[in-house]
Amino acid sequence: MITITGATGHLGNALVRELKKTGKEVRVLLLPGEECRALNGLEVECVEGNILQEETLDRAFAGVDEVYHLAALVSIVPGNEDLLRSVNIEGTKNVINAARRAKVRKLIYTSSIHALSRPPEGITIDESLPFDINNPAGAYDRTKAEATLAVKAAVKEGLDAVIVCPTGVIGPYDYRCSEMGGLLQQWMVKRINLLVDGSFDFVDVRDVALGHILAGERGNRGETYILSGERIRLESMCRMVKQFLDLHSLIVNIPHRLAIFATNFTELYYDLTKSKPRFTRYSLETVISNSFISSEKARRELGYKPRSMRETIRDTVEWWLENRVLVKSHLRA
Repeated sequence: MITITGATGHLGNALVRELKKTGKEVRVLLLPGEECRALNGLEVECVEGNILQEETLDRAFAGVDEVYHLAALVSIVPGNEDLLRSVNIEGTKNVINAARRAKVRKLIYTSSIHALSRPPEGITIDESLPFDINNPAGAYDRTKAEATLAVKAAVKEGLDAVIVCPTGVIGPYDYRCSEMGGLLQQWMVKRINLLVDGSFDFVDVRDVALGHILAGERGNRGETYILSGERIRLESMCRMVKQFLDLHSLIVNIPHRLAIFATNFTELYYDLTKSKPRFTRYSLETVISNSFISSEKARRELGYKPRSMRETIRDTVEWWLENRVLVKSHLRA
């Protein structure tokens, strides 16, 4: 039996799907009343609980061999640091304590590439970099780094755990419409597309799910594994989407200085329109900073083999064509 926290999220439901393909019994931790459309049709055991209420985790972890801890709060806007710390750090510590009580054989913790320190151009990002609890980029980065160090500390005290750090996750099964999922949908419409001339390492959600399973099966205790995919320009991704749909739209790249200036007003815009933030200073800095990332360690030790971004974008476009009306009617606030 395997327990997953955060199973209704983009990566979480993809992980459930991959585990079920192998015949595993899966239990998922759900918040009371949580909408779980992403798990429809999947044979899983549902247990209500909350990582912020440690006592509710005992039933979810009872009798399981492995726990995949994916539940986290992601934010690309300033503020909310107290809430981020509560969910990402204290929630992870609660999971660690509950896993110990239940004598779980192995904990697989989902960290983030952003939890690592951000080196300048010319330095490849790999597992030799430290987790940076003082990262100036944002509270999300800092809280994920501190939570990761809590897992590492638990390993020194006897817990068998491995850490995985995905890069920018994209792909099908995006029932909550992630930031990249929303951007890709915008590209699927014939319109002028304004883009920042930037790049990042994106990876298929299905490959990240498989990487988690490989980490559980083959990962060495206390080790960190980066699950990256392919470094690609945003413009190239946009053109792939247009190509698959045979759309002919103008793409305009915004100069970095103008884009940075525009972020001074985006927070107010999202507040006034009550829309989900996508273009912020944090997201901008992510795609214009160093994104040369290596997954060599995961490939070598786990047998991790991510697919091409072209295949990912094709499959994602097809999934959105079939599901975007359904997803749009159930977006998170």
